[in-house]
Amino acid sequence: MSKYDHNFSMTPQDTVAYVREKLPQFFGGEKLTCREIGDGNINYVFRVATADGGKSLIVKHAETTSRSSGKETSTDRNRIEAEILQIERHLAPKHVPEIYLYDPVMCCVVMEDIGDHENLRDALLAHKTFPTLAEDMAGFMAQTLIRTSDLILPADVKKAYTKQFLNPAMCEITERLVLTDPYKNPQGRNRIFPGNEAFVQETLYGDEALHLEIARLKNSFQSKAQCLIHGDLHSGSVFVKPGSTKVLDPEFAFYGPAGYDVGNIIAHFVFAWAHAEFTVADRQQRQVFQEWMAQTIDKTLALFAEEAGRIIRENCADPVFATPRFAGWYVSDILRDTAGYAGTEIIRRVVGSAKFNYVESITRPETRIPMERACIRAAKKFILGRESGFQRGSDYIAALKDAVKETN
Repeated sequence: MSKYDHNFSMTPQDTVAYVREKLPQFFGGEKLTCREIGDGNINYVFRVATADGGKSLIVKHAETTSRSSGKETSTDRNRIEAEILQIERHLAPKHVPEIYLYDPVMCCVVMEDIGDHENLRDALLAHKTFPTLAEDMAGFMAQTLIRTSDLILPADVKKAYTKQFLNPAMCEITERLVLTDPYKNPQGRNRIFPGNEAFVQETLYGDEALHLEIARLKNSFQSKAQCLIHGDLHSGSVFVKPGSTKVLDPEFAFYGPAGYDVGNIIAHFVFAWAHAEFTVADRQQRQVFQEWMAQTIDKTLALFAEEAGRIIRENCADPVFATPRFAGWYVSDILRDTAGYAGTEIIRRVVGSAKFNYVESITRPETRIPMERACIRAAKKFILGRESGFQRGSDYIAALKDAVKETN
């Protein structure tokens, strides 16, 4: 009888034995090493490799409790992740790693190791540039979002996918951490940097016009079953090397508004621009990176809109959706949502309980306080102005520059 007939907390030694049992042909009899490389809040991630490092794979293991809080949580997220990655790899094969195995008992996803790539979050914090990033992200999003919508999928397939990927536990996390806590703080979970308490009280907690727009965005997130979205498409879920971009970690995936994915990645590009603005002393170095980042935001949105429109026009069989100008309206609607959700992602990373290194890496109050305020001001502009603007990347950069001026 296999020891892997129930879910338990695996050590690196357990993981090596697991791989040998489940995928005996992958490594053969070679000596293996294993180490835990995950830095997330929920799952454990192991890299298993030959002693010389010549061959390797990744094991992502979901326990019945969260690794950060110890609270009981659904393991169905790993089933969803494995199935989503397989769908996304079919739609965008260049940008998704191969899945070797999904084990519903141990709740393990075993996949291709992309260790020759680096995490996009870390790369952007180091102010590195990648010439194909905009094309890669735009292509990935257009293919995986539009091709899983009602416009392209047969009705029965789309409805079956909607049921298959309900994902209520992970959606509840987003609804709470992204679309509730930063504006109402009902459980007191927000973490405000000292010196910004009054600013947050006034600009977030006390702004009723903002609260209305957040309510609209939360309602859309809960009810707009538009596309099969990644659900957590931030820079920490993207890995890059020159000429290659890979997307991982779709454990938050479900049928939701396409603009949530597009908005999340744009938010992290905005963060990267802002981080350089407030931390890079060398003017030329800062300008080079910010110009590339601005171009990346602009090209990502433009190329996504172009590719999304093309997919709709060339593949939509429904005669009503084939109405002239409908594709343009549909894409514009996604871009309106994009601006709103870009704003909510920025705000939650500044004041919420799940922060990111763009903010947390800055410890000096004289730098962090104005950066946080500029990001919040820009995010509000995205949210409040999404109906009349923000169809182009230049709109985001202009709003961000205005927010920096207002802060200074």
